[in-house]
Amino acid sequence: MGAWEPVAGVALALVLTAGCGGTAGAQHEPRTAGPTTSTSPAGRSTDDPAAGFRSPRTHPSIALPTRLRISAIGVDTPLTRLGRDRHGAVEPPSHWQEAGWYTGSARPGQAGPAVILGHVDSTSGPAVFYRLAELRPGDLVEVTRADGTRAMFRVSGRLQVAKSQFPTDLVYGPTLEPSLHLVTCGGSFDRRSGHYRDNVIVSAVPA
Repeated sequence: MGAWEPVAGVALALVLTAGCGGTAGAQHEPRTAGPTTSTSPAGRSTDDPAAGFRSPRTHPSIALPTRLRISAIGVDTPLTRLGRDRHGAVEPPSHWQEAGWYTGSARPGQAGPAVILGHVDSTSGPAVFYRLAELRPGDLVEVTRADGTRAMFRVSGRLQVAKSQFPTDLVYGPTLEPSLHLVTCGGSFDRRSGHYRDNVIVSAVPA
């Protein structure tokens, strides 16, 4: 398992398991997967426990996210909405160069963890989150919302973790303050399985 590289004094929490796979050929064909309704190795359900902490009265009070900008790594992308597929995993963004907001998470700027996923590469080259692992504490992340308002975040930590050791029990932990988590694949590519071995998770707090 990798280690957090946080800003001093900032506590971080993981919020999403994600995976990218590909063909066994020379080119990568990633996909982004997410939480399922199966049980974790510890026997606890991984179905979204954070959902019970979001009140219908407060959830709609912040407009939906529509765009993500991270100038430090050249990201400027519309945000698609990601639900779950028939297996219970988060749907991957349909375009390599577009990131997606998981609709089962908080809206950016709302109390709780907001989760945005993106591919690291494609069969034709780098994808939207290709440089995600380059982010450092203090880098700014901007989310534009449907009503024209913006939510500004500052990177607080980065984790690279083996998928086999992803701490699923921490994935959906509710937070009293807004937070943002950006997820992609990382590490080496296992051609035999067609998957990357790691996940890269960048966390950010309100700026």
